[in-house]
Amino acid sequence: MRSALSRLLSERDWLLADGATGTNLFNMGLSSGDAPELWNVDEPAKIRALYRGAVDAGSDLFLTNSFGGNASRLRLHQADKRVDELNRAAAELGREIADAAGRPVIVAGSIGPTGEIMAPMGNLTHALAVEMFHEQAEALKAGGADVLWVETISAPEEFKAAAEAAQRAGMPWCGTMSFDTAGRTMMGLTSAGLVDLVGKLAYPPLAFGANCGVGASDLVRTVLGFAAQGAELPIIAKGNAGIPKYHDGHIHYDGTPELMAEYAVLARDAGARIIGGCCGTMPDHLRAMRAALETRPPGPRPTLDQITGALGGFSSTNDGTGPDEGEGRVRRRRRG
Repeated sequence: MRSALSRLLSERDWLLADGATGTNLFNMGLSSGDAPELWNVDEPAKIRALYRGAVDAGSDLFLTNSFGGNASRLRLHQADKRVDELNRAAAELGREIADAAGRPVIVAGSIGPTGEIMAPMGNLTHALAVEMFHEQAEALKAGGADVLWVETISAPEEFKAAAEAAQRAGMPWCGTMSFDTAGRTMMGLTSAGLVDLVGKLAYPPLAFGANCGVGASDLVRTVLGFAAQGAELPIIAKGNAGIPKYHDGHIHYDGTPELMAEYAVLARDAGARIIGGCCGTMPDHLRAMRAALETRPPGPRPTLDQITGALGGFSSTNDGTGPDEGEGRVRRRRRG
């Protein structure tokens, strides 16, 4: 049987994903340093509001509040024995909101990195990573998630472990990495490297791509990198709403709904099929993104100058996939 996400992708040219989890929860009162996953049990009304905010803004897919729901990260909050409880609750609340939407909405079970370094550089073995991801995957499956959503990964070894865990759970999955270091992930993988990695997996994802990173312009450039490699699977783009800035004791993202609408259209034209936001992306951003995707016809793949003209300059002079492409092609620009 085809998954719910596969069916939607076969029927639609693009899907709108959700926005930020952490930013929205901080606005609801979550304190810095607290584990958001505990709110799945302690503050379920707020988690329902988080999910409903995305659905009401037009999202076709939203992520569960389970990004840090693996045993390694929950151990920092003395909650590593609650992996099943917290992840199951995250998905059950999501299933409740999606089923009441009156239209097809995908519940994507969020799985973030373990927070540990993979061997041989660190102590996290492949077997242990698979075990942690599998525990989380089974709980999200039991709670009613339609698909597993592995996100913000930096190490290819961790991406492979998550793929194996999804296979063990018998769940379809999607995977995104964060290209936040001069066009590469923190562990050095390029956009071309991810396309190659995905193509060699025994249990490939339904879709793959990039999330978070530095800013919307960098993320669209990464999407162009995926497309240039002839990626056959649907591409995911979930960029941050601008650049974070510290103001009055809080982190604020400077991306306006208008900027995120431009980003959504550029991401689609660059080759993305699933388009959403990451840090700083609120329901107002999602509404503007949906409206732009619905009303602005598809165009040709954007040039680097078009991206910087609409979204601002890149954080580095090239995308990490080859020799320096030249300052003139990727020069910083102020958004006009």
